Amino acid sequence: MSIKEQPPHHVPVLLQASLELLQPAYGESYLDLTAGYGGHAGAFLDKTDNFTDAVLVDRDQLAISQLTRFTEHGAVTMHTDFVSAARQLIEHGRTFDIVLADLGVSSPQLDLSERGFSFTHSGPLDMRMDTSTGQSASDYLNQVSVDELADVIHRYGEEPRARARRYAEAITAHGSYQTTEELSQTIVDAHRGPRTKKHPATRTFQAIRIMVNDELRLVEQLLPLIPELLNPGGRVGIISFHSLEDRLVKQYLHEQRDAGYEAELELLAGTPRFGTEDVHNPRARSATLRAAVKK
Repeated sequence: MSIKEQPPHHVPVLLQASLELLQPAYGESYLDLTAGYGGHAGAFLDKTDNFTDAVLVDRDQLAISQLTRFTEHGAVTMHTDFVSAARQLIEHGRTFDIVLADLGVSSPQLDLSERGFSFTHSGPLDMRMDTSTGQSASDYLNQVSVDELADVIHRYGEEPRARARRYAEAITAHGSYQTTEELSQTIVDAHRGPRTKKHPATRTFQAIRIMVNDELRLVEQLLPLIPELLNPGGRVGIISFHSLEDRLVKQYLHEQRDAGYEAELELLAGTPRFGTEDVHNPRARSATLRAAVKK
């Protein structure tokens, strides 16, 4: 597989928009905080042709194992979450011309039933980005209270409180969970009202995944570290996939915009780029790309 080629079923989200906003140039250094299967990295490193100053991060060991085509050219990989990676790089004085963070779950993660992310593929109920650490979704659901789960589904899945409570009661009443199919069917059975195109389990699966992987706290911790990772004139792009993530990114960048002389970053575009641009990638529809440059 060449640098430009993608693994099967993997389509990098908002790739063209990312290239247009971040403008990678020959010789520039590149940090990918969520490298996944290398979709964005391949395109950016094709432009920079600077592998020895490239760092590719992912907390998913399976993704890291797919990045050998980059390490063979001199790139460095880090198997850890993006906050830990950012802190380590800052501690070692590393700075970059381009930083990219794609906060979404990759298509290979969704499509591999054994990862337990998808309600459309039956498999073990896991949902961990890094399966070597932390609590699986199954373990979490088998001990969580109704009140806590209802709050998680409401806050992280953005389900109305009454529906979140109904789902939480049905889930906790079920008893032990082992598979995604069991959880999905419990939610379908608890659903009331007409069905829409969106599967009833969509938001609850999102909420549990966010909880298991501590996703929002990590985003909150990453954002203030970004200026320290950038060279002057360096650009950062952040792709988020739901309103909770995007709200954090938007708020941080707008605080930078409004900070006057104390601001470290300037927005690269007045409006974000949206996944609806990726007409051939339906999983990208909810994506939002925001970008900034260091002063």
